[in-house]
Amino acid sequence: MARGAGLHAAIGRCLSSGRFRLQSRPANGVILPNRSKDEIKNLLGLHSLPLDAAEPACNLTLLRKGDRLVLFDAGSGPNFQPTVGRLADSFEAAGVDPSEITNIVFTHAHPDRIWGVLDDFGDPLYADAHPWISQAEWDFWRANDTLDRMPEERKSFVVGARNRFDAIEDLVTFFNPGDEPVPGVEAVDTHGHTPAHVSFMLHGGPDPVLVTGDAINHPVISFEKPDWEIGSDQDRAQGAATRSALIDRLAADKAAIVGFHLPYPGIGTVERSGAAYRFAPA
Repeated sequence: MARGAGLHAAIGRCLSSGRFRLQSRPANGVILPNRSKDEIKNLLGLHSLPLDAAEPACNLTLLRKGDRLVLFDAGSGPNFQPTVGRLADSFEAAGVDPSEITNIVFTHAHPDRIWGVLDDFGDPLYADAHPWISQAEWDFWRANDTLDRMPEERKSFVVGARNRFDAIEDLVTFFNPGDEPVPGVEAVDTHGHTPAHVSFMLHGGPDPVLVTGDAINHPVISFEKPDWEIGSDQDRAQGAATRSALIDRLAADKAAIVGFHLPYPGIGTVERSGAAYRFAPA
């Protein structure tokens, strides 16, 4: 079996929940706050990427593990952006009934990952699924001072996360980095994007595969300039340090990845390219 086919078999399915339409333009310093317009233009222009818009994919990973059907993150649901609330269509196209999902494991609690646990009416969408989230991630969003400390444009993230936490509180189980919420699914500390962001290494298939969450979140910047600080990271310096170490390790180990915001379906490998790296789709 070719490696690309092996990676797709190891992962199971990647389901699209749509694409973001970001008003934050790469060239205006919001996505790359510490870089000049010329630096950004030179990097993105080399790959014919637009400077005045960003529409990243949103790919959710679905893994069948024995008698378990595991969903990594839950998407944004219908109330964040209309262009990303399309997971139901992908379930239908894939012939998957959401009621079959037994476990949902969360990388972090941003809107595009956890808001989708509720349906259009505010009721739990995966009533029979067992949710798992990092203890430290839960504690961060629940902390008394988090709302006050959050920038104004992200306060809705806190309110939304707490609302979803309320819906799953009686069902949720917590884990820490190094634990396996599901056998063969190892939580990996990749904090920085949020204070307790985790990725998940999938073991037991023909190749190890890392579900990266937002530790790697751009098909060019994350690979060619992993040390550049990203505006969407809560701790920008830590996010860059985590990303740099992770990219280097993945290239050295020849491990595969599935990236939430990489071009659909987001499956591939990290390869060295001169003094930097590149994403090689499977």
